[in-house]
This record gives sequence, C-alpha cells and structure tokens, in this order.
Amino acid sequence: MKLTFLGTGTSQGIPVIGSDHPVCLSDNSKDRRLRVSVLLQWSEFSILIDCGPDFRQQILRTDCTEISAVLLTHEHSDHIAGLDDLRPFFYRQGAIDVFANERVLNSLHRRYDYIFKKDNKYPGVLTLNEHQISGETFSIGGKTIIPINVLHNTLPIFGYRIGSFAYITDAKTISNSEIEKLKNLDILVVNALRIEPHISHFNLSEALNFIKLVNPKKAYLTHISHHLGFHNIVEKTLPENVEIAYDQLQIFI
Repeated sequence: MKLTFLGTGTSQGIPVIGSDHPVCLSDNSKDRRLRVSVLLQWSEFSILIDCGPDFRQQILRTDCTEISAVLLTHEHSDHIAGLDDLRPFFYRQGAIDVFANERVLNSLHRRYDYIFKKDNKYPGVLTLNEHQISGETFSIGGKTIIPINVLHNTLPIFGYRIGSFAYITDAKTISNSEIEKLKNLDILVVNALRIEPHISHFNLSEALNFIKLVNPKKAYLTHISHHLGFHNIVEKTLPENVEIAYDQLQIFI
C-alpha cells in the first residue's frame, strides 16, 4: 500500500496569508504545507482521507486517476472544502463513495445542497454515494477499515486504521478503549500542531507522549502550523522512530 501525504498543514496552511513569521518566509519546500489530507493506493484502489480546499492542486501532483472512496474525519472546512473538485473523477467513473458519521453527512447536505438535490439537479453536478458510519468496521478493496473515535476539543471525530497503518488528525484526547485499537501498528500518522498547548489539538509533547503510548514501529507528524518551527530543526529533536511528514512524501506500508 502506498501512502502519499497530499498536505500536512493546519487549517491556514503554511505560509499563512500575510504572515511575516520566519517559517512562513522559509525557502525550504518542507516548510510549505497545504491543508491536511492523505491518499492511500493499492491494486486498483485509491482512498482519500479528507478532501480540503487544496485538493485540486494536491491531486494534480500525483498519478491518481480514480478515487475509489473518500473517508472523512470531520466537517471542518480544511477537511471537506475541496469535495466539488472530485467532479473530474465522477465524470470518468460515476458516483463516488463517501464514508462519514451522521453529523458530517448532515453538514455536507447543508453546505453542498446542490449535490444532494433529488429534483431538478443541475447538469454535471457531482454525485456522492453516502455511507453513514458510527464506529463499526467496514471494507474497501478487500481491506478492513476501523474507525477510531477521537475528540477534537469536545467534537467527536474519526481517525482510521487500515491494516497496520493508522491515521489520526485534529486529536486532543483519545480514550483508552480506542487506543487499544491502535496496538501493533507499523505506521502511525498523528497531528502535532505546535510547541505550545492548544485547546483542540495535540501539541508536540502530547503527540510524542501518544506515540510512546501506542508504540508503532514508525510515526509521522502532520497537521502542522508554522508555530511548530522549521522542519529541519524540529526533526533533529525527535525520537528515532518519529519523523515530520511533508507534502508529497510517499511511503510504502
């Protein structure tokens, strides 16, 4: 299974519009981050986790010509605002499966009402096949997907485990029972927003403590803001089995 980090930034991306913060002015490509999303590919299947406002730019950087399904973590704009750019895939392959909890699907209906109209639907509008999930496992392309319940401040959201890989973003707290679902991982991807504490995201020390608790073979940090610091400097301080992900990084699982 090939994992491509389409974006590794937080909700504003890096550089932040109008910011003169040193990280925003960096000429290191690893310090320039689009909004957070990953693409998983195996055999003829391509699974997108989240579809933010940078999706079109992100997917044009890849060899992906088909989206088998979209898994949504939650309904915030940096995770769903690119859904309409799935239209070229819809034109080639037909309706696209989207998996999310009931609250997120209801949010999509409000924000993309034209997509879900039953009558007099505008020609050429994207069609999504909705799959409501609530924590039960499901399968895509022969792989079992386990939703992981996470709290983003007080908002319940999903991470996902697929085989020996797990992806968690926007987490602040995770219960012990959900952590049990993350044992024996080869690869864990988890958010690490910044150095200072934050109300709804792991900061760096919280992310590292979580990684130590889960004990994957390898961990990658994502959903990063400019307040974490320069990629190359921060990475030197990390444990041996932890790296900072960057846009367009590809790994094989």
